[in-house]
Amino acid sequence: MLPLLLLLNVLLGQLNVAKRKEKSIRRTTGKGGNYRKTKSGAGMTKKGVKAYRKKNPGSKLKTAVTGKVKKGSKAAKRRKSYCARSAGQMKKFPKAAKNPNSRLRQARKRWKC
Repeated sequence: MLPLLLLLNVLLGQLNVAKRKEKSIRRTTGKGGNYRKTKSGAGMTKKGVKAYRKKNPGSKLKTAVTGKVKKGSKAAKRRKSYCARSAGQMKKFPKAAKNPNSRLRQARKRWKC
């Protein structure tokens, strides 16, 4: 009975390891990529937002506000809110704040903060 239980535990352990390995692979660019490269401004792509909303019905996730906006418009308010939140991240992570090539700095640049 004991060897059978040990065998069962080993098999279940291997299944769990396989599941963890499968989840740990996350592509950011290329086929199936949902995130921009750091140099192109970090953040999610349109495709990535669409995929996220498909997995999470009712989500209100949107892409970055990158163009010109009218003062006081919804887009302008979203930008102002993002810039305020990311400014807090700059304080929390001073190492990223000092590096002009960090994802945080590149995303803020893309959002025109």
